[in-house]
Amino acid sequence: MDEERSLSLVQLMTNEGLVPSTEEEDKRRNVIQKLKEIVLAWVKRVAWQRRLPKEQIAETHATILTYGSYGLGVHGSESDIDALCLGPEFATMAEDFFVVLHNMLKSRPEVSEIHCVKDAKVPLMRFKFDGILIDLPYACLHVLSVPENVDVLNPFFLRDLDETSWKSLSGVRANKCILQLVPDLEKFQSVLRCIKLWAKRRGVYGNLHGFLGGVHLAILVAHVCQNHPKGSLNTLIANFFKTYAYWPWPTPVMLQDPMLPAAGYPSETRSLMPIRLPCSPHEYCHSNITRSTFYKIRTEFLRGHNTTRDLMRPDFDWHFLFEPFPYSKKFARFVKVYLSASNQDELGDWVGWVKSRFRSLILKLEEVQGLCDPNPTEYIDVDVTEPHIVFYWGLQPGRTNLLDMVAVEKDFLKNIHNGFQGSPGRMELLVVQASQLSKSSQLDSGSGRRTKACWKNLDYNRPRIPVYSQHLPNYIIGYVDAKADSKYPSAGG
Repeated sequence: MDEERSLSLVQLMTNEGLVPSTEEEDKRRNVIQKLKEIVLAWVKRVAWQRRLPKEQIAETHATILTYGSYGLGVHGSESDIDALCLGPEFATMAEDFFVVLHNMLKSRPEVSEIHCVKDAKVPLMRFKFDGILIDLPYACLHVLSVPENVDVLNPFFLRDLDETSWKSLSGVRANKCILQLVPDLEKFQSVLRCIKLWAKRRGVYGNLHGFLGGVHLAILVAHVCQNHPKGSLNTLIANFFKTYAYWPWPTPVMLQDPMLPAAGYPSETRSLMPIRLPCSPHEYCHSNITRSTFYKIRTEFLRGHNTTRDLMRPDFDWHFLFEPFPYSKKFARFVKVYLSASNQDELGDWVGWVKSRFRSLILKLEEVQGLCDPNPTEYIDVDVTEPHIVFYWGLQPGRTNLLDMVAVEKDFLKNIHNGFQGSPGRMELLVVQASQLSKSSQLDSGSGRRTKACWKNLDYNRPRIPVYSQHLPNYIIGYVDAKADSKYPSAGG
């Protein structure tokens, strides 16, 4: 019966498209290989611009390392690729990465929708390569050449890193540690695929909305796999929910790592659900969890445990675990967050920027209303013609039904307009009754869409100015928006 339950779960994963086809895997491998070739050509161009000796130019190297869901081997057919560009010490982020490499990528026919995301905690370029979305941050190592398969856990390559490079490397390092520490990689990957599907269906996936992100779930699953090294697929999933339904938060979750001392490091006291990054005893996963989302996550852990505590009962069905969260049945009122812009390109910038500041809105709603449920799914109203995105956040019956959205909206607008460098779109907050929801919203179907936070600093429809190399007189390395030239006073970074 245990094997039968596991097989039925594998079949469900296949039916849900959680495992990409061989053709899709080949396409992703080809994209990564092409990116490596572009980055190699880029670093040699930069070395030439620096007037390095010919022998050194021939030997210099840069590389691409994948992480996130793709690096862990748990990506789906529609997943993006998180890829880190690792360059040598003479290749700067401001001039060489965001200008030279950006222009090289933009000139490629396979590349589209390229954006520079410079104001994020981890600055990166985001673009599509052969239709696959790529997130590409940059880390600069203090070496003259970066080996293709560089060991990012080797202290030699981590010496004297600047803060931005260290943050950029954290995802790759965490991935590598997790893959080394789990006892059975295939089972870990299968469990993580299922848990990610559960989190998305139940509305508890999405770091920007205060829920769990990919790295949080990977560490939580890896912890269970370490504690049950011989468990079957369905037993591991049952133990996942049992473990976290009764976890004594804020006791941190941490993986067993023989390379690190078991104790003696300070605990994370600021987070409601601290999860320690593997291989980094002083670092914890970045979290936006609030009182509301903490309550929702714990409630869903408990529901998952109640669902899977008796896998052997005759009427057990995995589909019940993955049922979409019934928002319109759970809540009588919603905060409608309406975001619009003049065109689709500007909408992507605007939505990404606003989402990156959602935590302040959630905290404000908690302050004036009590608990809320910030559903991460994005919806579109088919009756509206302008480019837009709508969020519906459930409101618990709180201290008052007369929620002053004007004051909340004014406070949040002040927050999102501070620092935004593009053309700001429109943002409107409304309280709506469940009965007023558009049928096209389909809150309980799980059929909404998700996008990654994205905004760009360069608009190529605006006047642009050339950026000159610091190292070659009168040599233009690329172009930037005329309004952004203050960011490149010397183009040196």
